[in-house]
Amino acid sequence: MSLIAFWGAVELGLVYAFVAIGVYLAFRVLDFPDLTVDGSFPLGAAVAAVLIIAGLNPWLAAAVAMAAGAVAGLVTAMLNVRFRILNLLASILTMIALFSVNLRVMGKPNVALINADTMISPFFGLGLRDFYVRPLFVGILVVIAVILVWRFLESDAGLSMRATGANARMARAQGVNTNKQIYLGIALSNALVALGGALFAQTNGFADVTSGVGTIVVGLAAVIIGETLFGARGILMALIGCVLGSILYRIAIQLALSSDVLGLQASDLNFVTALLVTVALVLPRLRRGGAA
Repeated sequence: MSLIAFWGAVELGLVYAFVAIGVYLAFRVLDFPDLTVDGSFPLGAAVAAVLIIAGLNPWLAAAVAMAAGAVAGLVTAMLNVRFRILNLLASILTMIALFSVNLRVMGKPNVALINADTMISPFFGLGLRDFYVRPLFVGILVVIAVILVWRFLESDAGLSMRATGANARMARAQGVNTNKQIYLGIALSNALVALGGALFAQTNGFADVTSGVGTIVVGLAAVIIGETLFGARGILMALIGCVLGSILYRIAIQLALSSDVLGLQASDLNFVTALLVTVALVLPRLRRGGAA
């Protein structure tokens, strides 16, 4: 694997770290199986790309993309909380609807950002090569996101959200408005995923309506790999594990696909993904079995 390919994998891993953190909030903190992310990721990319082409500041475009993702999350939460639709089914309904919404937003299946100014554009030409600038920039944003989410989850509001996911009935007995926590948590989760989509569009130079296919698998893989590496050692370590898991996942895929010995091609991406997730799920069980 070349140096450019390696840093490209790191860059993509850092972009998907936002997805991993969002999936962690939904699946681990709230215990809410949310498949909305397969729609909110391309939604963030679509909104950011269209607004940037329209001349809006790329930072504001990313903020609007986050807001759009939060709205998508609120729709899923409303279907579950207000209308009592099973959480998994509610998220699937929103995900399906978002495919059409994303097409409406872009007006076509994909939008190119090749010649447009992005959040990263001002940092090019400062002495670093381009394939260093992008992962460094995204990495700084990831660090900020990790710190903000960590501080939130350690606050009173975050403790209420964690209590809702751990035992909703007990949380309600303690005066926690669990419905409100579901709204907040799923909105925040999908806002982070949409931000990842906005960064994906700006770092790769395009937004595509199909870019969200399998996003939930990527996010879960990152979370599982992080938990395998770090275990249950607190919120901060869990979030760091999500980030490192996302990076390692992308590096592993790049290594597998670039290895001449294995003979894998780009069309084998789904197979490699399934294999990596399976290994990440099986390893902890083998360790516990060996320890026993």
